[in-house]
Amino acid sequence: MSLLASLIYRVIGAVTLCLLCAAAWVMVDANRNIRAEVTASADRVAQQAAGLAWREMTFRGSVGANAKFAFPDWRSSDTLRVISPGYCVSLAWTGEAPLRLCGGPANVGASAPTWFMAFYRAIFGPTEAETRNIHVFKQTAGVVVAEADEGAAARQAWRQVSVVVGVAAAMAVGIGLLATLAIGHALRPADVIVAGLKRLEAGDLGARLPAFRTREFDLIARAFNDLTQRLSHTTAQRAALTRRLFQVQEDERRSLARDLHDEFGQCLTATRALAAAIMAASETERPDVAEEAREIGSISERMMATLRSTLSRLRPPELDEVGLERSLDHLVASWNARLAAPAGQSAPPVFRLDIIGGLAAVPNQAALTIYRVAQECLTNAARHGAPTEVRVKVERTAGADNAVALTVEDDGGGDPASLTDRAGHGILGIRERIEALGGRLTTGPAAHGVRIAAIIPLYGLEPAGAGGANA
Repeated sequence: MSLLASLIYRVIGAVTLCLLCAAAWVMVDANRNIRAEVTASADRVAQQAAGLAWREMTFRGSVGANAKFAFPDWRSSDTLRVISPGYCVSLAWTGEAPLRLCGGPANVGASAPTWFMAFYRAIFGPTEAETRNIHVFKQTAGVVVAEADEGAAARQAWRQVSVVVGVAAAMAVGIGLLATLAIGHALRPADVIVAGLKRLEAGDLGARLPAFRTREFDLIARAFNDLTQRLSHTTAQRAALTRRLFQVQEDERRSLARDLHDEFGQCLTATRALAAAIMAASETERPDVAEEAREIGSISERMMATLRSTLSRLRPPELDEVGLERSLDHLVASWNARLAAPAGQSAPPVFRLDIIGGLAAVPNQAALTIYRVAQECLTNAARHGAPTEVRVKVERTAGADNAVALTVEDDGGGDPASLTDRAGHGILGIRERIEALGGRLTTGPAAHGVRIAAIIPLYGLEPAGAGGANA
């Protein structure tokens, strides 16, 4: 759930809680007013009836313990005015049957819903009646009982609740809309921050956030910009160190290749020459020695072939002598020449090379990296699959996209997901080589196998022949 939606839900919850509290307060206040009105009606009617009794006693002279009080006018308009609508009063003169009078029709106002009436009665219960005695000259002339009509009380409470809650709901909706707009505007920098984080996740270390008016968001933007700047600096240092490490590695390979060629190669050549001389001298008199010398020469030949293959892997001499394009062509041709048909196949795999664009001006650093990546990918395809065809595609793009794209596809049925987990594939080394030059490596499925694609930018690299071949 987004932060904006979460805050909106919280605002709605707070508004709903406020509405419920307002409704509860209105209901309590309405019930208090109803009870107060019952008490007031009883007091007013008792006072009015006492006044009528006093006037009757004064005008008719009916006094004494056995005096009869008959007031035909107790239900006059003066008396009716002291009884509120929805309230009823019973007046019982001493020795007479009680008479009941209500202040207005019982169905005044709109009827309350049944559920509200049941809820109201369950919460507050029935309204208690109020009783008042009418005293005239220390004599009890009658009894007044005031009570509220339950239906009228519920209607009065419903009317107050509906009015107050309706107004409060309208205000809450307005406040909610304004709060939503205000919150959405206040959280707009969060979208900018998320976009910047996504750019950083995609590897864009040049992503920066603008300054924000809100202090908290501005602090986040500053921290983000400091982080990306440090990451950019650290990544540049790591790339330079990686390039230096690969340069040292290539220097060591070249030194090892030179030592192998000068020492081991000469020894093998001398051994093969001595074996040939021994074989020629003893072929007539000592055929057994000649056979052993022939075997030594054969072993020397196989060791020499292995040495040439090792020297080619350690340091491809073609890059310095004939350039990247012919070196790749020689690499692919060597794979076509030396592989036999794998088990279950009638023919060996075919290695194909497609070159688009000129590779003559590719900087030496990039050229060596492209050669090493192609070399490793061909080795992986041959060792860990059973392909019938392996295709290498190298494309040089000029202009704004000054880069070299290398793609190696095979139909050996391998699993791309296992490339990074299976030991011996050298994917980590390939990725480090490419990232050291600011490029990127992707692995994925091909039509019937594995596809490895690399893009190596050429910006900022030394041009070919400028001394970067050792990198």
